[in-house]
Amino acid sequence: MSIVVVGSVVLDSIRSPHGSSNDALGGSAIYFAGAAAAYTSVKLVGVVGHDFPEEGNRFLAERGIDTEGLTTLPGRTFRYEAEYGKNLNDRKTISTCLNVFEQFHPELPESYRQAEVVFLGNIDPALQLEVLDQVRNPSLVAADTMNYWIEGARPDLEKMLKRIDTLMINDSEVLELTGETNLIAAAHATLDMGPTCVVIKKGEHGALLNREGEIFVTPAYPVEVVKDPTGAGDAFAGGFLGHLARTGTFDRKSYREAMLHGTAVASFVVEEFGPAPLSGLTTADTEKRYSQLVNMSTI
Repeated sequence: MSIVVVGSVVLDSIRSPHGSSNDALGGSAIYFAGAAAAYTSVKLVGVVGHDFPEEGNRFLAERGIDTEGLTTLPGRTFRYEAEYGKNLNDRKTISTCLNVFEQFHPELPESYRQAEVVFLGNIDPALQLEVLDQVRNPSLVAADTMNYWIEGARPDLEKMLKRIDTLMINDSEVLELTGETNLIAAAHATLDMGPTCVVIKKGEHGALLNREGEIFVTPAYPVEVVKDPTGAGDAFAGGFLGHLARTGTFDRKSYREAMLHGTAVASFVVEEFGPAPLSGLTTADTEKRYSQLVNMSTI
C-alpha cells in the first residue's frame, strides 16, 4: 500500500548543545516521508517557495517520493528557528515565518485520492479536514496535532478526531487535549473523542499505544548522543505507518510491531541534525534496530 502525507515543508535553523544547522530541510511532511519511504511508496502534498533548495528536491528524489502534490508558489519557503538547552525535551522557539505556507490549501492530485493510507501532518485541523474531504475511502487515516491547535482550533480539531483512525500526539499534549492528569486515563479519553487508536509519544521514555482500549508500551531505542530531536515524532509516524502499509494488515500484532518500527526509525533521526540520517535509510537498517528493540523488551 502507498501512503499519502500532507504536511509542512520547512527550512529549519536549529541549535543544540551538540552543534547547529542553518536552513536545513525539515517539516512534518519531509521527516514522515523520508522515514516511510524505507517501507513503501510515498506521495507528498505540501508547498514550498521559489527559494526551496536543490538539496531538498534531491533528497525527495533519492528517497523515491512522489512530489506531484508538492506545489511551488512565489515567495519564500516556511522557515523555523529554535534552540534546545541541555534538557533536549525543552525547545525554545526563536522565530516562525510561515511565508508561502500561510497560503497553503492542500489540493490532492487525482492519483492521490485513492490512497489506502493517509497521514495528516501537524497542520491546522481545518486543512486536515480539507484533505479528508478529498480522499476516497482510505483503509487507515492517522493524524498528528499539537498544543497550538488544541488551544486555538478546538472545534475543527474535534471534528477531525471523529473522522480518523489513529491520533499521534505527545504526552503533554494528550493531557491538555483530554483534561486528564494521567496518561492511561488520557489515552482512554482520547478514544472517546473518535479515534480507535492513539499513540502517545514520550520522547526518551518511549511511546504508549491504546488500540481499542488495550494498552501497549514500548521503550525508546537507546541512543548515546542525541544531537537534534527535531522531526523525531514525524519519523516515528513514518516508521509506524510505513510498516502497516507494507504489511497491509491492521491487526493487534501489526500495530504492536509498528510501534517498534516507529521507535527504531526515530532513533536514527536524533543522531544528527536535519533528515540526513534518512537519506540512505534501508529496510535492513530499520529491521536491525527493530530486532534489537524486541530483544531488549523480551525476558
